[in-house]
Amino acid sequence: MSHAIADGTQVNNSIVRLVKDDITDLEVNAFVFYAQHDLSLGSGFGTSIATRGGPSVQKELDELGPLKTTEAVVTAAGKMKADFIVHAVGPRFQEDGIEPLLYETMVNTLKAVEEKGIERVAFPAMGAGYYGILPDVSAKVMTQALKEHLSGQTCIKEVVICVLDTPQFNSFKAPVEALGK
Repeated sequence: MSHAIADGTQVNNSIVRLVKDDITDLEVNAFVFYAQHDLSLGSGFGTSIATRGGPSVQKELDELGPLKTTEAVVTAAGKMKADFIVHAVGPRFQEDGIEPLLYETMVNTLKAVEEKGIERVAFPAMGAGYYGILPDVSAKVMTQALKEHLSGQTCIKEVVICVLDTPQFNSFKAPVEALGK
């Protein structure tokens, strides 16, 4: 791991960490995948999930989709290190109302995590990269939703925000550090 906020940021009884790594290879109970509406494991991390997790993940998804924007479902992670994958369908590209839609996606994703009793979950930079949401917007909305959720009763002990590159890391660093203030 080339970049990380070493000890993380304490929010109530939970820790939020920021890392630059491969989200599909982290030692967590679950990770979030920014999914397509039809829940097909297409390119990017979808290919990693299909390859590393095996065909059981897509088979389970075929029975759950399609989803509307802001919805989230949980599947087993197949042969991967994590136990579960939370497939969240968020806004993309220049869709109207990106921030409120992304916030609702985060809320629904966190509800799905709670329903499974997941204690350690990793999030990507939601919508940043391929889906065209600016990393600064993703960071702002994600940290707002996380702060509100983690300030209440939760089973979540650790959240890892796992970014792809240094620009994403830089966009998330200050908002994650500010969570504890």
